[in-house]
Amino acid sequence: MRTPAPLPEGLGEGPFTSAEARLAGLTPTRLRAGDLERLSHGLYTPAHDDVPVLALARAVCAASPGAWVSHESAAALHGLPVPPWMDLDAALHVSRPRALPQSRRMGLIAHNVTAFAEELTEISGVPVATPGRTWLDLARRLPLPDLVALGDHLIRRPRPELEGRSAPLDTVAGLRLLVGRHPNLQGIRKARAALELMRVGADSVPETKLRLAIVDAGLPEPELQIALRPDDPWSPTADAGYRSVRVGLQYEGEHHLTAEQQWRDVERDAQFTDADWLLIKATRKDLANGFDRTVRRLRDALVGRGALPQPGVVRLKPNAASQHAEKEIS
Repeated sequence: MRTPAPLPEGLGEGPFTSAEARLAGLTPTRLRAGDLERLSHGLYTPAHDDVPVLALARAVCAASPGAWVSHESAAALHGLPVPPWMDLDAALHVSRPRALPQSRRMGLIAHNVTAFAEELTEISGVPVATPGRTWLDLARRLPLPDLVALGDHLIRRPRPELEGRSAPLDTVAGLRLLVGRHPNLQGIRKARAALELMRVGADSVPETKLRLAIVDAGLPEPELQIALRPDDPWSPTADAGYRSVRVGLQYEGEHHLTAEQQWRDVERDAQFTDADWLLIKATRKDLANGFDRTVRRLRDALVGRGALPQPGVVRLKPNAASQHAEKEIS
């Protein structure tokens, strides 16, 4: 078998279109050689090449004018937190305007949608749905708690020294405007419900789900990112809690297992304890169990600190008649 001629410079680095192949001088016979793999109509890649999402997206969008990366694939490119069961590598999700014919390519999941110019951005020259539009596109598939968690991620205040940005990916007002533009999109009711549950201050998906579990249990909604000393920029913080009764909540994820972070946690805990705070900690095991144990411990702590009545005790609010009678007596 004759060894195929080397590919022209630039075509051997990832996916390319048939138009790019023609411009580089490749013949139809050369495209059928064993060192190339046909991804779909008009789209090729070097055989056995582990195609990065961005490289594949660039080739697909070049072969489909007007298309952009969306849904799960956009979430992967933006690095957005989605549940593990959502396979981001299964296929490339591509959207096109409703006015254009639907793309039918193997290995692609095509969507024909209405999108406005401000709902699209670029990553390394590849058109991609913005993080906010991606949140809206995923509303149909994501369960409500995961959609709220994704929304919390978009509106959280970033740490410039760690993330290289100072502005959130979106705002509640921006997402509300986005939802208002697409009243007939699948999942729009869930998106509206998620907007009402989103809060600025959750730094991770587990923190959001802990807050939702607390509220679902009928407990008061906690404040987020509580600084022990509000006026001290070096003050330790709790992920959530109740300043009035000095009860804090802390979710300890995988990064808390490092020796350096454990030392910081010990120092943080000591400062809260010295200030007569009670810290309740949760881990991924609690997350897997829906935070049932954490909620029970929190309820007991709030009862113990006088923020909730003892179990079985009902506190009746005085009615208007009794209040009037008290005034008459006084």
